[in-house]
Amino acid sequence: MSVEIITTSDGSHSLLNTALDETYHSRHGAMQESIHVFIKEGLNHLRSIHASNSISILEVGFGTGLNALLTVQQAPEISADIHYTSLETYPVPEEIWSKLNYMDAVGLKERFDQLHQAPWNQEVKILPNFTLQKLTIPLQQIDFSNRFDLVYFDAFAPNKQPDMWTVDVLAKVVTAMKAKSIFVTYCAKGQLKRDLKSLRLTVETLAGPPGKKEMVRGLKED
Repeated sequence: MSVEIITTSDGSHSLLNTALDETYHSRHGAMQESIHVFIKEGLNHLRSIHASNSISILEVGFGTGLNALLTVQQAPEISADIHYTSLETYPVPEEIWSKLNYMDAVGLKERFDQLHQAPWNQEVKILPNFTLQKLTIPLQQIDFSNRFDLVYFDAFAPNKQPDMWTVDVLAKVVTAMKAKSIFVTYCAKGQLKRDLKSLRLTVETLAGPPGKKEMVRGLKED
């Protein structure tokens, strides 16, 4: 994997995959994109529509660890146990992730280090109410059923990594979701919305983060 650190418009770092010529986050702002798409319209929305003493999250693309870190930041304010499962087949090496500047905005350096240093394919307790499990299993090979309340779908864009956005792969994700669960992604392609609707999700097109017009949220009704 060939990646290099870039600075996005809000001052936060992202990575550029030079082989794909694709960034891990929006060039308009990595931090503000993750907060808007995954925390505001994902985690916070889920909490607003139903209360639970347990929240199970599936993240597709651990990447820089930013989404996980922002979720850890929220955890002390949440009266629920958070079980966070993240898929990543190409982990970012320490010489790269250790130089990312998310601590400038979020702090929590010890937690960020814990997230990255946690052994793969094992459950690790990061906080009393936050348990992490990072898996190196490709999304195409997952076999979860009725397990997750919330999905952060943060794969590379469809034009760069089309195999991650096929209806068959999305069907695996939907199967892994519980009733009344939420799917969020930065992508708002028409084909994605049609595929999610064909899988019986109720699909909303929402305002995107700064620099992006739209994003998508899906609700699994049953």
